[in-house]
Amino acid sequence: MMWYTSPAKEYMCGLPIGNGRLAAMVLGHADDERVALNHEWLWRGKGRDRDVEPRHQFLAEIRRLFFEGKVFEAGTLANEKLGGLGGVLYKQGIPNRVDPYQPAGDLWIRTGHSSPQNYRRQLDLDKALVTVSYDYSGTRFTREYLAHSGLNVIAVHVKSGNRKSFPFDLSLTRIDDPDCSLTAGSSGGVMMLHGRFPEGIQFAVCAKVVTRGKVTSTHGAALHVEASEAVILLAMCCCREDKDPTQRCLECLEAAPVSWPKLLKSHIKAHQSLYRRVSLDIGDDRRDFPTDARLAAVRRGESDEGLFALYFNYGRYLLISSSRPGGYPANLQGKWNEELRPPWESDLHHDVNLEMNYWPAEPCGLIECLEPLYEHIERFVPHAKEVARKLYNCRGVVFPLQTDPWGRATPESRGWDVWVGAAGWLSQHLWWRYEYGLDKQFLRERAYPFLKEVAAFYEDYLIEDPRSGCLVAVPSQSPENRFVGGTEPVSLCVMATMDLELATDVLTHAIKAAEILNVDSGLRAKWAAMLRKLPPLQIGKHGQLQEWLEDYEECEPSHRHISHLYALFPSDILTPEKEPEFTSAARVSLERRLAAGGGHTGWSRSWVVCCWARFREGNLAREHLAHLVGDFATDTLLDLHPPRIFQIDGNFGGTAGICEMLMQSHDNVIRILPALPSAWKDGEVTGLRARGGFIVDIKWANGRPGKVTIHSTLGGKCRIVCPPGANVMFKGRKLKPESSALAEIGFSTRKSGTYELVWH
Repeated sequence: MMWYTSPAKEYMCGLPIGNGRLAAMVLGHADDERVALNHEWLWRGKGRDRDVEPRHQFLAEIRRLFFEGKVFEAGTLANEKLGGLGGVLYKQGIPNRVDPYQPAGDLWIRTGHSSPQNYRRQLDLDKALVTVSYDYSGTRFTREYLAHSGLNVIAVHVKSGNRKSFPFDLSLTRIDDPDCSLTAGSSGGVMMLHGRFPEGIQFAVCAKVVTRGKVTSTHGAALHVEASEAVILLAMCCCREDKDPTQRCLECLEAAPVSWPKLLKSHIKAHQSLYRRVSLDIGDDRRDFPTDARLAAVRRGESDEGLFALYFNYGRYLLISSSRPGGYPANLQGKWNEELRPPWESDLHHDVNLEMNYWPAEPCGLIECLEPLYEHIERFVPHAKEVARKLYNCRGVVFPLQTDPWGRATPESRGWDVWVGAAGWLSQHLWWRYEYGLDKQFLRERAYPFLKEVAAFYEDYLIEDPRSGCLVAVPSQSPENRFVGGTEPVSLCVMATMDLELATDVLTHAIKAAEILNVDSGLRAKWAAMLRKLPPLQIGKHGQLQEWLEDYEECEPSHRHISHLYALFPSDILTPEKEPEFTSAARVSLERRLAAGGGHTGWSRSWVVCCWARFREGNLAREHLAHLVGDFATDTLLDLHPPRIFQIDGNFGGTAGICEMLMQSHDNVIRILPALPSAWKDGEVTGLRARGGFIVDIKWANGRPGKVTIHSTLGGKCRIVCPPGANVMFKGRKLKPESSALAEIGFSTRKSGTYELVWH
């Protein structure tokens, strides 16, 4: 439960609701309530048909300059010939062509109830229900808000505690926008707002009032209501030129039940089928204190471990609310935006932000929420193949650094956008789907075909370095970072470390997938040969994992991106067991970055939490989790990017970090409480998913596990790293582990079998 004793002072301190497609931010004012509305399909259509001209003829000259050590000249030429519009060209009045995500409008509820008493505004995460309640003139008034988890409606329940009618006004408006032609009207208890952009994109917002009281139309999209109780049903629809979004809205309203108890019951049931898959209790329960007061205490340095559990649950709630099957993936603001030109267009960034949005999906069992990401990837493939050919004369696919949902793979931010690693990073999520669920059909039909496309690009794009004989990516960048002597704002080079790590992952995963499916033996051999020719990781003069193959001097030692630590997390190329030397060097890199002031955005700090968890440093992970929550959260715990921009990725990254602190499952082994902070002395987590088809529940006391329950959904061998002395129980019988080491045990499992590890 998140709750407050006053309304939101600004949009990003509102309480969000959403069902993936429809979203709203509830600000909670008693007298003049604003509910800010969004529809996930509502993007401007200016750039929906954008394309690139062939530019691959310049690649040979660019590479010659790089290999001759002329990195500035080479990078300048690469940006000019291979880069897109926008970016550094903004100063010349050339905007990029990524379309901005748009607000649909606002629902206003005006009661005239100024200066209420005993005010409370709350979000029940378990029910996905916002409630605003207060006393006015001796009467308790309540408003409840939900975005129905199974229907295309948002519903508001307005009620007077004394069952006496009271007057209130409803209206639909939209922020002033000269580019949008609006029409508004109302009749028969229904109010309608219709918008149209010059590009042909249309949208509609319709709301009807269901009540035994009196409803009259006033002017425009406005109604006057006199009732003791009413349900407001609201629908939003978007379409292109030849459709009627208003008619579709009315159909959605007609299909929804008008009974609030039925609406609420069906909504809660659908929401909890996802939300209740995981639970977390780390004690220190302070739910009786307002959430903003708890946050203020954490900022003062006080301990409130339960607030981290709330942050974890909120992250799961936000993902469920912003990403559902049949829709678009969660963007930079999830699905909640009030601006016509939001920061970075509220777009889809492929150089950490979109990927981070989905880091918690697999371990938290939210596989349905991943479907929009998969469809986003597949939507881009046809044009991504064209762009790979036009820009680089390569087979396969190349994805842009930033984009919108239109499926156009064009680079659109001059100075930042000459980067070929996005498709490789996105492919990791498809491979994870197989690792967690071992679904061969998904591997065969969706994951492996995309891996092959990305691998095909690397087959053509990677080139032998005449100086070393290694296969390298040229041009290459460490996303958004720069070094002394390189181009600005981003420096291009020969094989940034992250591109090396991404190529390693893609080729490794493609080989494994082909082996599992028993296909493409020739390609497997080719990819294996490519892996052998990739350059090794490098350790620099400070003992750090180098961010580039050359040990360049950093222009910004505190840079927000830690792209070269991809190998540590979210990948598992580097672990203390497999690569102790390079893992230690990665730690030096992280320590140097933080010592210089790094981690200074919400999403960056959440990545730091994940990295410390992979280093199995629980106290450091918690320290940076406290910074994430205390320094980069609004009163309603929404993540912030400086100076004060709502950006949701840090919420999801923080949720993933807590998962990694409690359980890890890479390298074919499940690690129990690998990064448990000393402050989390006692606790319990249930429902975490591990790779290999296992669901894990952990109960611990005094910093040590007392009981671990393993639910095997598929059967197969289970390997667990945990404190010694565990007995493995199955149906009340003690099993003899098939393998046992000081800190590892292994045993075979049956499909749908439940196994317990207990310590005495």
